[in-house]
Amino acid sequence: MGNALGCAGLGERVAAAARDGDAAEVRRLLEANPGLARCAAFGSLNSPLHLAAAKGHHEIAQLLLENGADVNARNIYGQTALMQACRFGHCEVVQTLLVFRCNVSKVDSLSSRTALHLAAAGGHVKCVRLLLAAAAGDGDRFVNRAASGGVTALHLAALHGHVDCVHLLIDEHADLAAQSLPCVASPMGSIGAGSTPLHYAAAGGEVKCCQILVSRGADRTAVNCNGWLPVDVARTWGCHWLEHVLSPKSHLPIPKFPPSGYLSSPLASVLSIARDCGLVLNSSSQVSDGVDDSDACAVCLERPCNVAAEVCGHELCVKCALDLCSVIKSYDVPGIAGSIPCPLCRSGIASFRKRAASEAPDEPEPELNPTCSGGHCNNCCGEGHQASSRPEKKPADGCRNYGNAGMDSEAIVPLYCAPFTPPPVLS
Repeated sequence: MGNALGCAGLGERVAAAARDGDAAEVRRLLEANPGLARCAAFGSLNSPLHLAAAKGHHEIAQLLLENGADVNARNIYGQTALMQACRFGHCEVVQTLLVFRCNVSKVDSLSSRTALHLAAAGGHVKCVRLLLAAAAGDGDRFVNRAASGGVTALHLAALHGHVDCVHLLIDEHADLAAQSLPCVASPMGSIGAGSTPLHYAAAGGEVKCCQILVSRGADRTAVNCNGWLPVDVARTWGCHWLEHVLSPKSHLPIPKFPPSGYLSSPLASVLSIARDCGLVLNSSSQVSDGVDDSDACAVCLERPCNVAAEVCGHELCVKCALDLCSVIKSYDVPGIAGSIPCPLCRSGIASFRKRAASEAPDEPEPELNPTCSGGHCNNCCGEGHQASSRPEKKPADGCRNYGNAGMDSEAIVPLYCAPFTPPPVLS
């Protein structure tokens, strides 16, 4: 009984430290008992990982996961830590959870929403970008998965007027004709069953959302179960400024939109590499004093290079490559939608590949000048340099120990360097 109460008390301390962002306290408690990473609060069943994810403490989230926390643990509402992070838009926590192979397809027990629904409803486009990259092998099923009431992530992003999310979801093949089901929840219930994302955008009142949907092929003549066109929904919700966009008889031109700036072609490849490498995301734990300058990442100057960009071939550490693809907007390169600009040459990166061992720069072993006994040689190059730091490939013309300057240095190897005596000055 006493031990149980003691463990419960320590679990509450870990949960409080994870919620408050006290990484030092979390580390100290986990070093004493790593099993505390898997504890859950009584009642809500929120684990320390849930609390850290909801508050955006990605270093603590990584620390908990390294000590055995369940990345797919659910609370009383069936929500995972990934859902909590996406709900509040903490993309660094999402990045950490994805590297530790969390399941992006899980749904909560309230409305059967995935983390993508929560991120789209909140307008957190960077989280949406990460989730779509993690589910790249799932085809279009993930982006078009319907929650309760038949609403998709595109419905929610359009309803709340999140232009960037709408644009990205459409470019990732979200279904423009997806229809909702009867739903009593407000405000979706008042829009009506059978509504498309354009009906929801009309209720949201955002002009650019409606323009993007129409320019990509959304049907302005689609009728929902209430018999309403999208323009009728706009009038019902008092959004009369949308009539020129939504009216089927409108002759006003609709602007063309280029691919979303949040498309990220190389993100899926670098995320896969990060998972295979067992990436440690905390930069403070990755810094190695033994990293050679010639092999250090040119961006962070701390970690060794282990990925190479396709096309340009520049090398980065996997952490910097992951941050680059997660945060930076895509490069507007003709013919390569979603390419990310290389931080070194600004050329478009379409994907990353794991750096082969043969690509690592070979460090030549220091060689001693055969004419010097480990000291300074003033006869070969005229400089007082250390012989072992820069081996000479060819002797200079003034070196007497090699005889003829054109002779191979390995032909005659003298045992010592004779001191150089300058010629006398004639008066």
